[in-house]
Amino acid sequence: MFRKLPKLLVILLGSLLAINVLQAYFTELIYDEAYYWYYAQNISWGYFDHPPMVALLVKISSFFFDGELGVRFMSCILSIGTFIILWLLIDNPKKKDYIAPFFVFGFSMTLINAYGFFTLPDTPLVFFTCAFLLCYKNFIKNPTYGLSIILGLLIAALMYSKYHAFLVIFFVILSNIKLAVNKYAWIAVVVALLCYTPHFIWLYDHDFVSIKYHISERPNGAYQFEKYTLGFFVNLLAILGFTFPWVYKALYKTKATDLFTKALLYLTYGFILFFFISSFNRRIQTQWVIIISIPLFIMAYNYMLNNENARKWIYRMAIINCIILAVLRVGLIYKPLFPIYYETHGNKLWVNNLKSQIGDIPVVFENSYRYAPMYAFYTGNKSFSLNNIFYRQNQYTIDSTESSVQNQKVLYASKYFKKGELKYNRINGTSVYGNYIDNFKSYRKLRCSIKEDIDSLNTNTQLTLQVYNPYKEDVSLRELKFAIGYLDPYKKVKEVIPILPMAVNKESLFLKTKDTTNFTFKLPVPKMDKPSYLKISISENGLIYGINSTNMKLN
Repeated sequence: MFRKLPKLLVILLGSLLAINVLQAYFTELIYDEAYYWYYAQNISWGYFDHPPMVALLVKISSFFFDGELGVRFMSCILSIGTFIILWLLIDNPKKKDYIAPFFVFGFSMTLINAYGFFTLPDTPLVFFTCAFLLCYKNFIKNPTYGLSIILGLLIAALMYSKYHAFLVIFFVILSNIKLAVNKYAWIAVVVALLCYTPHFIWLYDHDFVSIKYHISERPNGAYQFEKYTLGFFVNLLAILGFTFPWVYKALYKTKATDLFTKALLYLTYGFILFFFISSFNRRIQTQWVIIISIPLFIMAYNYMLNNENARKWIYRMAIINCIILAVLRVGLIYKPLFPIYYETHGNKLWVNNLKSQIGDIPVVFENSYRYAPMYAFYTGNKSFSLNNIFYRQNQYTIDSTESSVQNQKVLYASKYFKKGELKYNRINGTSVYGNYIDNFKSYRKLRCSIKEDIDSLNTNTQLTLQVYNPYKEDVSLRELKFAIGYLDPYKKVKEVIPILPMAVNKESLFLKTKDTTNFTFKLPVPKMDKPSYLKISISENGLIYGINSTNMKLN
């Protein structure tokens, strides 16, 4: 199959691979990449924010290279694979006469371009969506047991890439309801479920923490038309750049003449409709709609091949996109060319500045799953993100990194400090202070719940607080303080009020290891008007109150 690739396309893709590898090597990591590198230090069937595919890519890359390329190499490979599969998805024989427009148009799509070297969950999502569509295209022509198995493996790979890959599968199935009575389709489903079972088990073992966070725990904000809905439409334009008028015209002109084209249309319109509706509830990030770049590319390129005027204008606008993207890509490495400060600028500088002052002492960063892994990546030293009640849970909440800094001298760095024993500057101009703690102890894994059902704010009712200690040692109650956090309708903590719960067993001086201790308490009266949620929080050894329970809704 790949032997049929035109020589010019092979040369162009080879050149693109070389460019992406060089870009990956010379560009400093962005914070999300550092976070996924941190994932890869402990390969698992799941992680707090995402399924494990992105960590696997980083791990494989590290077998071949060190440094930034050791994070990004597989992204460079998958990017070329995406272009090859897109070429194979085009049936029009005229395509061999328009190889340059194919390549330039593909390179001009902003996020497909960026994910040619950045390693993010959307990188494998794009590749496996293309592979899934190619397999599905052959499957609907002539379903076989072999294609069913491959299709099932690709569905699993999609779901291992990112959770909203479910939408890809859903809209393709919706476009062809007859799949519900197709035995070959059911074989694919069974294969996919079997392959995905390890992740289901991981979710179960971790109390579905990822699902709970994405569905009910994630903070939001009040609806703003400009930021939410208008921003969503801006994203639809941003993923295409200056080619957008002709690409969306191609979408409008494309008719569902066959099952595969129907799938492309359902996938595009389905994603647009789903995230348009979602935009009335939350801000839609640009990468969430990246999937529509794939069906849009296929439909627009087919439209280009049959419409000279569209081909001329898309090609021209794509060249402009490419020039802008090329300048920005150089700017990722050479800061003066980039119009604003970006995450790839200066990370080595602030990391080395901090390390030069503290040596090999571990650093505990308050509320930063971004800075903790970046520091660890560029120094090789221990770091930890201590998440407090005003922040969010992340991978540091559920893994064992906390234990690596316990009972040690650490630098505790926090934006909440107005002064400290040490000061360092980040490249964005902010100053951060740190203080040394000779014997650091935190117990952020203590889990709290309220035994009784709570559906309203009743400050007169005595409640039962249950605290589970998952640690291998007892935890002294003298080290702990308790509080109730009250949240607004958007799940943002607005007020934290200390409480003094009384142990049911009045002789209890410790939270026993692997055991639950019961306390009685009453909800404190909040100053805020009608809080919507509450959560229980624990402060250990004078640290800022942590995240020790789920959000509990108040009516």
